[in-house]
Amino acid sequence: MKKNNENQLSLLQRTGKKKSKKQSKRKKKIWIFMLAFIIIAGISSFVFRKELMMFGFDHVVAPTVEGTLKNSYVPLKDNNDETFDVSTKLDKSPPFSLLLLGTDQRKNENGLSDSIIYSVVRPKDNKVLFVSIPRDSYTKIVGAENVKGARRNTKINAAHSYGGAQMSVDTVRNLLDAPINYYATINFNGLVEVVDALGGVELPITKLIENKNPAHEKLRVEPNKPIYSGREALMYVRYREDSDFKRTERQRIFLKAALERMKNIRNISNIKQIMELAGENFKTNMKADLMLELAKKVIFESGTPQITSHMMQGTDKRTDQWYYILDEEDVRNTHELIELWLDPDTTVSELISEVGDDTLPN
Repeated sequence: MKKNNENQLSLLQRTGKKKSKKQSKRKKKIWIFMLAFIIIAGISSFVFRKELMMFGFDHVVAPTVEGTLKNSYVPLKDNNDETFDVSTKLDKSPPFSLLLLGTDQRKNENGLSDSIIYSVVRPKDNKVLFVSIPRDSYTKIVGAENVKGARRNTKINAAHSYGGAQMSVDTVRNLLDAPINYYATINFNGLVEVVDALGGVELPITKLIENKNPAHEKLRVEPNKPIYSGREALMYVRYREDSDFKRTERQRIFLKAALERMKNIRNISNIKQIMELAGENFKTNMKADLMLELAKKVIFESGTPQITSHMMQGTDKRTDQWYYILDEEDVRNTHELIELWLDPDTTVSELISEVGDDTLPN
């Protein structure tokens, strides 16, 4: 009886060892399979990441953002320049112009346009021309005769305070003798919220930026920070105690940095939130589908466009107040530069040979 029990115990032990080996092999196979799956999934997500993100943008992000963008749509009166065909693929589309306006609008007032940048976008070449117009430029204000108390010749930034985007577009169009297909304005309050929603922005600040004139608003931005907040970015683009040239250069640098920041995966998924924050602070006559196509091109296809910039030249002069008197020859040269960039037959080599003041690196 004892011997039989020993035999049975021995049999159970041998059977248990076999089962243990089989279970061990099974677990090993499972782990190998899981490891292989993780590797394949990782490779696939890397290879198809762009395709998956584009699918998500088209089918998830775009439909929800489009409604928000529609609320920002404000057309201009009799804008014959708005001829861009959004049905045309951007890779084959002709160049178009865009007037960018940064305003200090408060409540129901139009506010001054603190930043004025005439842009030419060449989607096919993935290039953009920025022409910065100093806010104090002395010029004719188109339509001022219809506004009580408005001055017909004064600083160009007054056009927005007199008649909003419409008068700014008419005035810049007259000054440059160039078409304006689209405009986009953003209130600086909106800029702060949008930059914060982006998680801040990277700016090449190597020296302390601080207003020392007691008549100017207080601002101070510390150098060499990895990321700058919306408030700091606003102070960066508005600081002007060095020169208008440097100030407009900072505005162009900020625009490029914000475009780069938008491509972050986290920010792509938060586009709807970012656009909602812009809300009433953002106005444009660009249709939602065109803006979404441009965003997709920058984020997924061609990357941040190469930006060539030019600041209109002139001299300071004081009469009843300080004005920036634009150089007539530079105005003509700027017009010719814009014509060159708007011409769809202009080659990339011709654009390079006729650059403005500087080309911001990619």
